[in-house]
Amino acid sequence: GAKAAQKRERNSGKQVDKGPTSRLKVNEAAKSIICQTCRQTFLLTTRAPALEEHATNKHSKSLAECFPSYTGK
Repeated sequence: GAKAAQKRERNSGKQVDKGPTSRLKVNEAAKSIICQTCRQTFLLTTRAPALEEHATNKHSKSLAECFPSYTGK
């Protein structure tokens, strides 16, 4: 009864302080590597071997042909 209602009221105040926890918008913004052949986007943190694999498996091309702006950080 009353104790449960008080606890719900107390806990509802804690929920207001939290912001959104979804990372979807942040991840979407971080996709800055784009394949020039198929326009597929990759996260900024993607390493060269994964990009090389995409280029060879999907397009039978080299890393430089699909991702000319990739610097290889």
